[in-house]
Amino acid sequence: MKVDMELCLRCGACVGTCNDTAIRLYESGIVFHMDICVRCGSCMLVCPVGAISEEVGV
Repeated sequence: MKVDMELCLRCGACVGTCNDTAIRLYESGIVFHMDICVRCGSCMLVCPVGAISEEVGV
């Protein structure tokens, strides 16, 4: 998963939907902990601006 920080509103919607607590919101932006992420895609679905996408080849 990757975040386009230029689009990201830092609203925290993705953090609230992540059942695995793999996403953390910091002042500097969103951080994905890929060792925890199960790539369910729920964060992409709730992002109001489409700032989250799946990283191809990972």
